Amino acid sequence: MPPGHPLVLLRHGESVWNLENRFTGWTDVPLTPTGREQARRAGRVLREAGFWPVTAHTSMLRRAQDTLSEATRAAGWTGVTVRRAWELNERHYGALQGRDKAATEREYGSERTLAWRRGFSDRPPRVAADDPRNPQLDSRYAGTPAERLPRGESLADTLERVVPYWKAQIAPDLARGPVLVAAHGNSLRSLVMHLEELTPDEIRMRNLPTGIPLLYRLDASLSVISSAFLADEDELREGIARAAHRP
Repeated sequence: MPPGHPLVLLRHGESVWNLENRFTGWTDVPLTPTGREQARRAGRVLREAGFWPVTAHTSMLRRAQDTLSEATRAAGWTGVTVRRAWELNERHYGALQGRDKAATEREYGSERTLAWRRGFSDRPPRVAADDPRNPQLDSRYAGTPAERLPRGESLADTLERVVPYWKAQIAPDLARGPVLVAAHGNSLRSLVMHLEELTPDEIRMRNLPTGIPLLYRLDASLSVISSAFLADEDELREGIARAAHRP
């Protein structure tokens, strides 16, 4: 590997609700067979690039965890410390979770729906306290203070939980060796925004394709030296085009 601290961001492979064009958020849906193969291919690509993580961070959602597992098996990595954190979960899409995106556009209009999908500070309608989609009712988050668990988030809200986790957990791990973060479109876009010091307008135009590793090299102060998607031009172009139509 070239000099610098290697960090890889990997958006999970295609999920069932990606395929069905539904808002997913914190709903715990599985990968499709295509998504699993995307994850395996990411592992093989990273192995060929000479990347071997010492630590991997992922979310509490199985589509990210399964992406990490499939990539790990395909790459043949062993001895990787895995940390799971709700702070790396996808943006909570509130009452939109489970809804078909095209139907949402018909009901609320394309402008309002686009703002919910791609805006920085636009928060979708929150779920009610007794709604099963409220993470306060999920036993996996029982140890997290209820006031920290969202019932609907903007990208700005997601950034506010991801960046402290980066500073407290991921950044210190980079001192030990290469780090892989297998997570979600919006939690990873939050990291990209922080690492590259992007504005809200700039991050709105950034799309992270599913299953394609994004490799950063960081200097001693964890500023970006370089970044590159590990894919050929055609694959990357197609992946970004698909991602543009997903939250």
